[in-house]
Amino acid sequence: QVQLVESGGGLVQPGGSLRLSCAASGSIFSINAMGWYRQAPGKQRELVARITSGGSTNYADSVKGRFTISRDNAKNTVYLRMNRLKPEDTAVYYCNSYQRDTYILFGSWGQGTQVTVSS
Repeated sequence: QVQLVESGGGLVQPGGSLRLSCAASGSIFSINAMGWYRQAPGKQRELVARITSGGSTNYADSVKGRFTISRDNAKNTVYLRMNRLKPEDTAVYYCNSYQRDTYILFGSWGQGTQVTVSS
């Protein structure tokens, strides 16, 4: 089982930037795809960005061109750089691990990190 700890959230003004981090342990990090999800109040959790073991990425349409997912296998960490933030990006952000490069979730959900975009 993979354990995940998210950090880096906070309060930011519209148009601002944040970088989230997710530290993973308990599995061979480098062979698994990783994903960032978010859940806004009253809404279902949604996939925001995903990165495969080889570094291929895909994004939700709502964040394309603004968010960038990356990974550092030496640090067992995945990042989410968020630029040009909008109020609708406000949510708790979570990361999770997949079984290798499948879409089968493998990790335990962490506490998440709150991102609030407001003036």
